[in-house]
Amino acid sequence: MKRLTLFHKIVFAINTVFVFLLLIACAVPYISSEKFSFLSFLSLAVPFLVGSNFIFLVYWIIRKKRQLWLSLFVLVFSYFVLGTFVKLTFSEEKILEEDLSVMSYNVRSFNKNGGLNNPRVFEDVKKLIDKEDPDIICFQETGYLRRKEYTKYPYKFLKYINNPGKVLLAIFSKYPIIKAELIHFPKTANNGSYADILYMNDTIRIYNIHLESFKITPNPNVLQKEPTGKLFKRLEKSFQMQQQQAKIIDLHCKSTPYKKIICGDFNNTQFSNVYQTIKGDMQDTFLAKGNGYGKTFNFLSIPLRIDFILADEAFEVKRHKNYNEKLSDHFPIMASFSMKSE
Repeated sequence: MKRLTLFHKIVFAINTVFVFLLLIACAVPYISSEKFSFLSFLSLAVPFLVGSNFIFLVYWIIRKKRQLWLSLFVLVFSYFVLGTFVKLTFSEEKILEEDLSVMSYNVRSFNKNGGLNNPRVFEDVKKLIDKEDPDIICFQETGYLRRKEYTKYPYKFLKYINNPGKVLLAIFSKYPIIKAELIHFPKTANNGSYADILYMNDTIRIYNIHLESFKITPNPNVLQKEPTGKLFKRLEKSFQMQQQQAKIIDLHCKSTPYKKIICGDFNNTQFSNVYQTIKGDMQDTFLAKGNGYGKTFNFLSIPLRIDFILADEAFEVKRHKNYNEKLSDHFPIMASFSMKSE
């Protein structure tokens, strides 16, 4: 620090803060949100923290200062601990007729509350579905009344819940559903579900989950009107409830003898303990075969990946696709699988 100017000392001090925050973020996936929910905020900020440290690294390289080693260290360390949030896939595998394609999409009640200036959201979503033709669809925040309009899917699970505040989940399938049930999340509007489906002379279990929402309107003008302390307490509560719900799903998954795929809106990123609890040793289809940044949601213009398709090792992930159609506050994702020979 002896040869640094005052300005450079200030820059390095700020740099050190961002290094420290990224180091803490590296521990977040391994710390329960129930006990240390305040740290979970960093799980949402990992891309920003990585980007900031990269900028500091470039700055010190240009200045030819040895302070570059601090950001270089934390970037390399975080890569090995957290993995990447950007994927590059240069070739696609051929999808066979017998391969299974699964789509997950939070459709936000097909714009029932008018968040988008588009009166034909349902029709446009249906057009997308018809074009992509997935074998199984998992909708979060869906509507009950239009369930019969998906005529290409003879098998469906969409249970009406006599509770106006409860979020509806739907599973549509081209393959027979032999059993399906809701998974109750206590004291919340969110919930989960599953369907046991006959596929390739085998039974597979498809989970469709929607974890606790932040209940935040992503509008700077709205957020500025709310006291900061109240906002952070609500977010902490959401992180805690997500952790409880993740444990419910984890226990449920461990009790099934079937090969399984988990779809859903986690309302958190891959850098959270919530994600790690549910994922376990399953495959994240984006990390396996995705391309680009993989955003599924924009929060205050910040792209986040909070919607996932996970598959256990019985499946070979052949393709993952992200979509840019603006028909909800979320973007749909789809993955294709083949069954591994036993």
